[in-house]
Amino acid sequence: MAYRIVTDSTADLTAELIRQMDVTVLPLHYMIDGKTYTDDVLHPEMTSAEFYSRVRAGSMPTTSQITPEMFRQAVEPMLAAGQDVLYIAFSSGLSGTYNASRLAFEDLRAQYPGRQLVTVDSLAASMGEGMLVYLACAQRDAGKSLAEVAAWVEENRLHLAHWFTVDDLNHLKRGGRVSGATAFFGTMLNIKPVLHVDDAGHLIPMEKVRGRRQSLDALVAHVGKTALHPEQQEMFLSHGDSLEDAQYVVSQLKKQYGVKKVHLGDIGPVIGAHSGPGTIALFFLAENRD
Repeated sequence: MAYRIVTDSTADLTAELIRQMDVTVLPLHYMIDGKTYTDDVLHPEMTSAEFYSRVRAGSMPTTSQITPEMFRQAVEPMLAAGQDVLYIAFSSGLSGTYNASRLAFEDLRAQYPGRQLVTVDSLAASMGEGMLVYLACAQRDAGKSLAEVAAWVEENRLHLAHWFTVDDLNHLKRGGRVSGATAFFGTMLNIKPVLHVDDAGHLIPMEKVRGRRQSLDALVAHVGKTALHPEQQEMFLSHGDSLEDAQYVVSQLKKQYGVKKVHLGDIGPVIGAHSGPGTIALFFLAENRD
Protein backbone atom coordinates (compact mmCIF):
# COMPACT_ATOMS: atom_id res chain seq x y z
CA MET A 1 0.00 0.00 0.00
CA ALA A 2 1.15 3.57 -0.66
CA TYR A 3 0.34 4.77 2.85
CA ARG A 4 1.63 4.10 6.35
CA ILE A 5 -0.50 3.66 9.45
CA VAL A 6 1.21 5.35 12.38
CA THR A 7 0.32 5.38 16.06
CA ASP A 8 2.09 6.06 19.34
CA SER A 9 3.43 3.95 22.18
CA THR A 10 0.41 4.59 24.40
CA ALA A 11 -1.38 2.02 22.21
CA ASP A 12 0.52 -0.62 24.24
CA LEU A 13 0.84 -2.87 21.20
CA THR A 14 3.18 -5.82 21.65
CA ALA A 15 6.33 -6.02 19.55
CA GLU A 16 4.85 -9.08 17.85
CA LEU A 17 1.72 -7.20 16.78
CA ILE A 18 3.70 -4.17 15.61
CA ARG A 19 5.77 -6.34 13.29
CA GLN A 20 2.77 -8.40 12.18
CA MET A 21 0.73 -5.32 11.27
CA ASP A 22 3.66 -3.37 9.79
CA VAL A 23 2.81 -0.14 11.58
CA THR A 24 5.04 2.68 12.80
CA VAL A 25 4.84 3.39 16.54
CA LEU A 26 6.09 6.79 17.71
CA PRO A 27 7.51 6.68 21.24
CA LEU A 28 6.49 8.96 24.07
CA HIS A 29 8.88 9.52 26.96
CA TYR A 30 8.76 8.92 30.68
CA MET A 31 10.92 10.05 33.58
CA ILE A 32 11.71 7.94 36.63
CA ASP A 33 14.35 8.32 39.33
CA GLY A 34 15.77 11.42 37.66
CA LYS A 35 16.33 9.87 34.24
CA THR A 36 14.36 10.17 30.99
CA TYR A 37 13.57 7.03 28.98
CA THR A 38 12.16 6.51 25.49
CA ASP A 39 9.09 4.28 25.43
CA ASP A 40 10.25 2.27 22.41
CA VAL A 41 8.39 -1.04 22.36
CA LEU A 42 10.69 -2.68 19.81
CA HIS A 43 13.85 -1.60 21.65
CA PRO A 44 12.83 -1.11 25.30
CA GLU A 45 15.22 0.73 27.58
CA MET A 46 13.57 -0.81 30.66
CA THR A 47 11.52 -3.96 31.06
CA SER A 48 7.93 -3.73 32.22
CA ALA A 49 8.80 -5.78 35.30
CA GLU A 50 11.60 -3.39 36.29
CA PHE A 51 9.43 -0.32 35.75
CA TYR A 52 6.63 -1.62 37.97
CA SER A 53 9.11 -2.88 40.55
CA ARG A 54 10.47 0.66 40.88
CA VAL A 55 6.96 2.10 41.18
CA ARG A 56 6.08 -0.43 43.88
CA ALA A 57 9.26 0.59 45.71
CA GLY A 58 8.11 4.21 45.78
CA SER A 59 9.41 5.81 42.57
CA MET A 60 7.01 8.35 41.06
CA PRO A 61 7.27 8.44 37.25
CA THR A 62 6.12 11.30 35.06
CA THR A 63 5.49 11.42 31.31
CA SER A 64 5.74 13.78 28.35
CA GLN A 65 3.89 13.84 25.04
CA ILE A 66 5.23 13.86 21.48
CA THR A 67 5.99 17.39 20.27
CA PRO A 68 5.23 18.78 16.79
CA GLU A 69 8.95 18.65 15.98
CA MET A 70 9.13 14.97 16.92
CA PHE A 71 6.21 14.30 14.58
CA ARG A 72 7.97 16.16 11.79
CA GLN A 73 11.18 14.16 12.24
CA ALA A 74 9.30 10.86 12.26
CA VAL A 75 6.86 11.48 9.42
CA GLU A 76 8.83 13.56 6.92
CA PRO A 77 10.99 10.62 5.71
CA MET A 78 7.79 8.71 4.84
CA LEU A 79 6.47 11.65 2.81
CA ALA A 80 9.82 12.11 1.09
CA ALA A 81 9.70 8.42 0.11
CA GLY A 82 6.30 8.95 -1.56
CA GLN A 83 4.10 7.50 1.16
CA ASP A 84 0.91 9.00 2.56
CA VAL A 85 0.35 8.85 6.33
CA LEU A 86 -2.64 7.98 8.50
CA TYR A 87 -1.92 8.71 12.16
CA ILE A 88 -4.21 7.21 14.82
CA ALA A 89 -3.59 9.24 17.95
CA PHE A 90 -3.79 8.77 21.70
CA SER A 91 -7.05 10.21 23.07
CA SER A 92 -7.20 14.00 23.06
CA GLY A 93 -9.11 13.67 26.33
CA LEU A 94 -5.96 12.37 28.02
CA SER A 95 -3.05 14.02 26.20
CA GLY A 96 -2.05 16.87 23.90
CA THR A 97 -0.37 14.44 21.49
CA TYR A 98 -3.26 14.56 19.00
CA ASN A 99 -3.15 18.36 18.81
CA ALA A 100 0.63 18.28 18.41
CA SER A 101 0.20 15.97 15.41
CA ARG A 102 -2.29 18.39 13.84
CA LEU A 103 0.15 21.28 14.13
CA ALA A 104 2.96 19.24 12.60
CA PHE A 105 0.77 17.95 9.78
CA GLU A 106 -0.40 21.46 8.84
CA ASP A 107 3.21 22.49 8.24
CA LEU A 108 4.07 19.28 6.40
CA ARG A 109 1.09 19.59 4.05
CA ALA A 110 2.44 22.90 2.83
CA GLN A 111 5.81 21.29 2.19
CA TYR A 112 4.40 18.11 0.58
CA PRO A 113 1.20 19.25 -1.20
CA GLY A 114 0.92 16.04 -3.19
CA ARG A 115 0.80 13.78 -0.15
CA GLN A 116 -2.14 12.84 2.09
CA LEU A 117 -1.62 13.46 5.80
CA VAL A 118 -4.56 12.48 8.00
CA THR A 119 -4.68 12.38 11.80
CA VAL A 120 -7.58 10.73 13.66
CA ASP A 121 -8.28 11.10 17.36
CA SER A 122 -8.77 7.56 18.64
CA LEU A 123 -10.53 8.78 21.81
CA ALA A 124 -8.89 5.64 23.18
CA ALA A 125 -6.03 4.57 25.42
CA SER A 126 -3.73 1.62 26.05
CA MET A 127 -4.70 -1.49 24.09
CA GLY A 128 -8.04 0.16 23.30
CA GLU A 129 -6.06 2.45 21.03
CA GLY A 130 -4.07 -0.60 19.99
CA MET A 131 -7.22 -2.53 19.13
CA LEU A 132 -8.45 0.35 16.98
CA VAL A 133 -5.12 0.32 15.12
CA TYR A 134 -5.37 -3.46 14.73
CA LEU A 135 -8.84 -3.18 13.19
CA ALA A 136 -7.71 -0.29 10.97
CA CYS A 137 -4.88 -2.45 9.65
CA ALA A 138 -7.39 -5.18 8.83
CA GLN A 139 -9.30 -2.63 6.76
CA ARG A 140 -6.06 -1.58 5.03
CA ASP A 141 -5.17 -5.20 4.30
CA ALA A 142 -8.62 -5.69 2.78
CA GLY A 143 -7.71 -3.05 0.20
CA LYS A 144 -9.33 0.04 1.69
CA SER A 145 -7.83 3.42 0.86
CA LEU A 146 -6.37 5.78 3.45
CA ALA A 147 -9.53 7.93 3.34
CA GLU A 148 -11.76 4.87 3.72
CA VAL A 149 -9.77 3.57 6.71
CA ALA A 150 -9.77 6.99 8.39
CA ALA A 151 -13.55 7.22 7.94
CA TRP A 152 -13.98 3.69 9.33
CA VAL A 153 -11.98 4.58 12.46
CA GLU A 154 -14.05 7.72 13.06
CA GLU A 155 -17.30 5.83 12.54
CA ASN A 156 -16.41 2.93 14.83
CA ARG A 157 -14.21 4.35 17.59
CA LEU A 158 -17.13 4.90 19.98
CA HIS A 159 -18.03 1.21 19.68
CA LEU A 160 -14.71 0.32 21.33
CA ALA A 161 -15.45 -0.21 25.02
CA HIS A 162 -12.72 0.31 27.64
CA TRP A 163 -13.09 -1.12 31.15
CA PHE A 164 -10.30 -0.78 33.73
CA THR A 165 -9.69 -1.58 37.34
CA VAL A 166 -6.72 -0.47 39.42
CA ASP A 167 -5.15 -2.14 42.42
CA ASP A 168 -3.89 1.01 44.18
CA LEU A 169 -6.08 4.10 44.46
CA ASN A 170 -3.11 6.32 45.29
CA HIS A 171 -2.03 6.40 41.65
CA LEU A 172 -5.45 7.72 40.64
CA LYS A 173 -5.19 10.27 43.46
CA ARG A 174 -1.89 11.55 42.04
CA GLY A 175 -3.50 12.02 38.65
CA GLY A 176 -6.51 13.82 40.10
CA ARG A 177 -8.95 11.01 39.22
CA VAL A 178 -10.04 10.48 42.84
CA SER A 179 -9.78 12.62 45.96
CA GLY A 180 -7.31 12.04 48.78
CA ALA A 181 -10.16 11.06 51.10
CA THR A 182 -11.51 8.56 48.56
CA ALA A 183 -8.07 7.01 48.17
CA PHE A 184 -7.53 6.82 51.94
CA PHE A 185 -10.87 5.28 52.90
CA GLY A 186 -11.03 3.17 49.75
CA THR A 187 -7.67 1.63 50.59
CA MET A 188 -8.78 0.96 54.17
CA LEU A 189 -11.97 -0.75 52.98
CA ASN A 190 -10.32 -2.62 50.08
CA ILE A 191 -12.45 -0.73 47.55
CA LYS A 192 -11.46 -1.23 43.92
CA PRO A 193 -12.79 1.25 41.36
CA VAL A 194 -13.99 0.21 37.93
CA LEU A 195 -13.41 2.92 35.31
CA HIS A 196 -13.99 3.40 31.62
CA VAL A 197 -13.05 5.80 28.82
CA ASP A 198 -16.09 7.84 27.81
CA ASP A 199 -17.17 9.20 24.42
CA ALA A 200 -14.97 12.29 24.89
CA GLY A 201 -11.92 10.12 25.55
CA HIS A 202 -11.73 10.86 29.28
CA LEU A 203 -11.05 8.31 32.02
CA ILE A 204 -14.14 8.21 34.27
CA PRO A 205 -14.76 6.26 37.52
CA MET A 206 -17.98 4.25 37.09
CA GLU A 207 -18.32 1.74 39.94
CA LYS A 208 -16.85 0.78 43.29
CA VAL A 209 -16.55 -2.85 44.31
CA ARG A 210 -14.96 -4.44 47.36
CA GLY A 211 -12.13 -6.85 46.67
CA ARG A 212 -9.77 -7.58 43.82
CA ARG A 213 -11.55 -10.65 42.42
CA GLN A 214 -14.87 -8.83 42.41
CA SER A 215 -13.34 -5.97 40.40
CA LEU A 216 -12.04 -8.43 37.80
CA ASP A 217 -15.44 -10.08 37.60
CA ALA A 218 -17.01 -6.65 37.10
CA LEU A 219 -14.89 -6.12 33.97
CA VAL A 220 -16.05 -9.46 32.58
CA ALA A 221 -19.69 -8.67 33.41
CA HIS A 222 -19.61 -5.61 31.16
CA VAL A 223 -18.99 -7.87 28.17
CA GLY A 224 -22.34 -9.51 28.80
CA LYS A 225 -24.07 -6.12 29.01
CA THR A 226 -22.92 -4.45 25.80
CA ALA A 227 -20.52 -6.55 23.69
CA LEU A 228 -21.37 -7.19 20.04
CA HIS A 229 -21.24 -10.96 19.39
CA PRO A 230 -18.40 -11.64 21.88
CA GLU A 231 -17.92 -15.17 20.56
CA GLN A 232 -16.96 -13.70 17.16
CA GLN A 233 -14.58 -11.02 18.44
CA GLU A 234 -10.87 -10.81 19.11
CA MET A 235 -10.60 -8.89 22.38
CA PHE A 236 -7.64 -7.06 23.87
CA LEU A 237 -6.47 -7.03 27.49
CA SER A 238 -3.53 -5.16 29.01
CA HIS A 239 -2.11 -5.38 32.51
CA GLY A 240 0.34 -3.59 34.79
CA ASP A 241 2.64 -6.46 35.78
CA SER A 242 -0.30 -8.57 36.93
CA LEU A 243 -0.22 -11.55 34.59
CA GLU A 244 -2.04 -14.01 36.85
CA ASP A 245 -5.05 -11.69 37.24
CA ALA A 246 -5.02 -10.96 33.51
CA GLN A 247 -5.07 -14.69 32.75
CA TYR A 248 -8.02 -15.11 35.12
CA VAL A 249 -9.99 -12.51 33.14
CA VAL A 250 -9.07 -14.24 29.87
CA SER A 251 -10.27 -17.58 31.25
CA GLN A 252 -13.61 -16.05 32.28
CA LEU A 253 -14.11 -14.41 28.88
CA LYS A 254 -13.63 -17.78 27.20
CA LYS A 255 -15.74 -19.67 29.74
CA GLN A 256 -18.67 -17.26 29.98
CA TYR A 257 -18.87 -15.84 26.46
CA GLY A 258 -16.99 -18.21 24.20
CA VAL A 259 -14.38 -15.60 23.26
CA LYS A 260 -11.88 -17.44 21.10
CA LYS A 261 -8.92 -15.04 21.10
CA VAL A 262 -7.68 -12.39 23.52
CA HIS A 263 -4.58 -10.36 22.69
CA LEU A 264 -2.71 -9.99 25.96
CA GLY A 265 -0.07 -7.29 26.56
CA ASP A 266 1.64 -5.06 29.09
CA ILE A 267 0.43 -1.63 30.06
CA GLY A 268 3.49 0.37 29.07
CA PRO A 269 5.27 2.89 31.30
CA VAL A 270 3.52 5.97 29.88
CA ILE A 271 0.03 4.70 30.78
CA GLY A 272 1.36 2.76 33.78
CA ALA A 273 2.86 5.91 35.28
CA HIS A 274 -0.70 7.10 35.87
CA SER A 275 -2.54 3.83 36.54
CA GLY A 276 0.07 1.99 38.60
CA PRO A 277 0.94 -1.68 39.10
CA GLY A 278 -1.90 -4.17 39.08
CA THR A 279 -4.10 -2.33 36.59
CA ILE A 280 -6.20 -4.61 34.38
CA ALA A 281 -7.80 -3.14 31.25
CA LEU A 282 -10.25 -4.93 28.94
CA PHE A 283 -11.26 -3.77 25.44
CA PHE A 284 -13.95 -5.05 23.10
CA LEU A 285 -16.46 -3.94 20.46
CA ALA A 286 -19.77 -2.95 21.99
CA GLU A 287 -23.06 -1.25 21.29
CA ASN A 288 -21.66 1.76 23.12
CA ARG A 289 -18.87 2.62 25.53
CA ASP A 290 -21.14 2.69 28.58
